[in-house]
Amino acid sequence: MAAEKPGFEADIKPLFRARDRQSMTFAFDLYSFPDVSAHADRILERLKAGEMPCDREWPASQVELFERWVQTGKNP
Repeated sequence: MAAEKPGFEADIKPLFRARDRQSMTFAFDLYSFPDVSAHADRILERLKAGEMPCDREWPASQVELFERWVQTGKNP
């Protein structure tokens, strides 16, 4: 289980596949802490709706981890 305050490099970045990154390059880089931090609320909204990634929904545990990352200050 990830730490109470998950970090981008250790916990969040590994959730995104190379395919996810490539499909979002038109908008931002999913491997970039500044980019994901800036768009975190919208990413979370789309993850919760099952709209991201475009080819399958994340398991609830991954969505919850991303949400905890956002709620605990988006640690690097």
